Amino acid sequence: MSFASLGLLPELVTAVTTQGYDKPSPIQQAAIPAILKGRDVMAAAQTGTGKTAGFTLPLLQRLATGPKAGSNQARALILAPTRELAMQVAESVKTYSQHTTLKSTVVYGGVKINPQMQRLRSGTDILIATPGRLLDLADKNAVKLDRLEILVLDEADRMLDMGFINDIHDILKLMPKKRQTLMFSATFSHDVRNLARTLVNNPEEISVSPLNTTATNVEQWICPVDKKQKPYLLGQLLDDNDWQQVLVFCLTKKGTDHLVQFLKEHDIKSSAIHGDKPQSARTRAIEGFKNGSIKVLVATDIAARGIDIDQLPQVINFDLPIVAADYIHRIGRTGRAGASGTAISLVSADEFKQLNNIERLIGYELTRKFIDGFEPDHNLPQSNLTKKIKRPKKPKIKGSPKSGRGKPRAGSSQKTSKKKTRTTAKKKTARSSSSSGRNKNRGQAGKSSKTVGSPAQGRRSRSKTSVRKSQD
Repeated sequence: MSFASLGLLPELVTAVTTQGYDKPSPIQQAAIPAILKGRDVMAAAQTGTGKTAGFTLPLLQRLATGPKAGSNQARALILAPTRELAMQVAESVKTYSQHTTLKSTVVYGGVKINPQMQRLRSGTDILIATPGRLLDLADKNAVKLDRLEILVLDEADRMLDMGFINDIHDILKLMPKKRQTLMFSATFSHDVRNLARTLVNNPEEISVSPLNTTATNVEQWICPVDKKQKPYLLGQLLDDNDWQQVLVFCLTKKGTDHLVQFLKEHDIKSSAIHGDKPQSARTRAIEGFKNGSIKVLVATDIAARGIDIDQLPQVINFDLPIVAADYIHRIGRTGRAGASGTAISLVSADEFKQLNNIERLIGYELTRKFIDGFEPDHNLPQSNLTKKIKRPKKPKIKGSPKSGRGKPRAGSSQKTSKKKTRTTAKKKTARSSSSSGRNKNRGQAGKSSKTVGSPAQGRRSRSKTSVRKSQD
C-alpha cells in the first residue's frame, strides 16, 4: 500500500516521500481514511509509529479547500502537553505542507507573548499550541476559535490525565460544537477512554497494537543496584559501552540537576531539561543532544515528550516512573520508525513496587543483569505476575450487626452509658455558665461596644479586607 492509495493529494504524497517514507505505517493506514471521511477518531499506537503524520496529512488535505482563516482566526487546532512536543508537531506540519499554501503557527509558554500575538493577527490555518498559552492568547483576544473546523489532541492520555482537563474544557467552550475531533496517544487507560468519549462524537476507535505493550524491537533489561550507587553505575555503563547519545530519565526536576552535576564532575558532557528550565535553555539542550555536542540528556517524563530522534540508540531509566504506563512512553523514545534500541533501568530495592507494577502491566518479567562491582546489598525481590491485586478493605463500622462484630462486651454497656451521661451533664453546665457570662458582658459593654465595634463587625471587616487582597 502507498500513500497515494490512501487518497492523499499529490502535493502531500510528494512531501512525505521526500522524507523517505514509502509506505504508510499501520496507524496511518487506519487513521488517514477515517479522518478524510470527516469522522471523529480516537487512535492508540506505540510511540514512534508515525502518529503525527497520521493526523497531519489528512488534516492538511481537509483544509486545502475552503476559505482562508480570518484575522486572529484558526481553522484547525492541535493541542500538545509540552513545548517540545508542540515544536516537534509544528516542524512536521511545516514539512508536510511545504507544497501547499496553508499557513501554520506554533505558540507555547516560557517565551514572550507579544511576538506570538503579532503572528496571529493575520490568522492561521493550523495553530499548534500548549493549553496554558492558548488560554492566555484567548484572554487577550489574540486568537479566536469560534470558526474552528478541526481539533486534535496529541498525547491525549497525558492531556487528560495530568491536570490539563480543566484547561481543555475551557478551550472547548471557545469553539463550535460542530467540528471534527481527533485524539491520538500511545496509551489510553480505561478511565481516560471513558472521559474522552464525552469530548468526541461517535468516534472511530483505532488501535494497531495491544493496549500497554512495548515495542518488540527494543531490548529491555534492568540492573539491580543500591540507590547510592546509581550515579556511579551510570558512569560505568557509559564508559564501558562508549555510548555517544543517551537519554536518561529521572523522577524529579531536582534529581535531574543533581545527576547532571555529577556527570559534569566526571567529565561527561550532559545537560538537563525539565519544567523549571527556561525555554531557551531547553531548546539549546535538545539541539546540542541532536548534534552530538551533548552526550547525555537527562530529563523528566513531561519534558521528554516531543524529543524526536530517529536513531536514538539508548534510553536509561535512572529512576523508575511512579505511573507504570509512563515506562512505555519512556522506552518508546528509542527504537523509532522500526529501528532497534536498548532500554535499561537502574532499579534499587525501594523501587520494587514500581517494578512490580511495570512488569504486571507489560505481562512479563524484565531480564536482570548484575554489573561486577555494583551487586546490591539490598535484595530486589522478584515480581509476582499472577497474584491478584488486593482491593482495599472497607472500613469497619463500630456497632455493625454483621457477624456480631463491633458489639460491646457484656457488662460494658451500662458503664459506657453512665460515663456518657456524666460527660453530657458537665458540657451542659459549662455551656450555661459561659452563656450567662457572655450575657453579663454584653450588658456591661453598653454604648462603648457600639463605638468600638462588636466582634461580629470586626469579623466582617476582616473578611472584606481578605477578599480585596485575594482579588489583587
